[in-house]
Amino acid sequence: MSRQFSAVSLGSIELFCLAAELESFTAAAAQAGLTPAAVSRTIARMEERLQVRLFTRSTRRIRLTDGGRAYYEQCRQALGQIVDAERELTGTQAEPTGVLRMSLPTPLGHRRVLPLLPRFRELYPKVRIEVQLSNRNVDFVAEGFDVAIRARTQPDSGLVVRKIMDAELVVVATPSYLRRHGVPRSPDELRQHDCIQFLLPNTGQPVPWLFRTEENDLEIATTGSYTCMEDLLGISTLAGSGAGLVQTYRFIVEEELRDGRLVEVLQPFGGRSRPFSVVYPGTRHMPLRLRVFIDFLMRELDGGHGPAG
Repeated sequence: MSRQFSAVSLGSIELFCLAAELESFTAAAAQAGLTPAAVSRTIARMEERLQVRLFTRSTRRIRLTDGGRAYYEQCRQALGQIVDAERELTGTQAEPTGVLRMSLPTPLGHRRVLPLLPRFRELYPKVRIEVQLSNRNVDFVAEGFDVAIRARTQPDSGLVVRKIMDAELVVVATPSYLRRHGVPRSPDELRQHDCIQFLLPNTGQPVPWLFRTEENDLEIATTGSYTCMEDLLGISTLAGSGAGLVQTYRFIVEEELRDGRLVEVLQPFGGRSRPFSVVYPGTRHMPLRLRVFIDFLMRELDGGHGPAG
């Protein structure tokens, strides 16, 4: 196999990452036991090889350029994989360590995963956690994520997708809305109601409502005066304010259903669900912190499994 990194050693990449994290050549030099001039020359050689400016310099500090940020994220991930591979080979990583960067969808993040993270860190106190709450599909390499949870995943041969739960769907409204407009007895009667819409971020199209009869499964296109984008919690907030009917995940509204602020309707046509999956890059050496986190999620969210649909 031909060498592709003859002009850049692994030590140079580590030094670049250290300077990026400390935002200072002087601080990086002190930590690495070098002179600031040596660090500056190393970065200059890397920039010359890559034909990309990695840092913007000022008298007080350095900052990554956009290109430098993208390169840093990939270098950091690659260095982490090398360290994990060596620890796995030598058997020295008895305890998960390092930073676990995850992207979570807003509803599942708020209502299910974030409340579990303190328990996870009690088990693995040397793991630090960085969370992004977003409903979009992230770029694992360019953005430096270790893992994501998604309801809808894009086909990608480089990613591993494992279902962690089926989230049951329910149709709900406030008692006041139902007193004013009546209780629908079948999905066909939804045409007479204000049905709050959620638009898919990738297509801008309303999400169809799912129902089940004795004969088959149904997808119903509903209409209404309200639409929400990006944050799925918005539609349940609207429903809780009496704006109309909404189909959402039971785990989002279970507290409101228990105390009567919301009422479930169309129960005979329920039973449908949508899956949530954990998604991560399919690398040969999975960091131990990621492996134990996925096992933890599979175990803790198993109670969220519902009927497939």
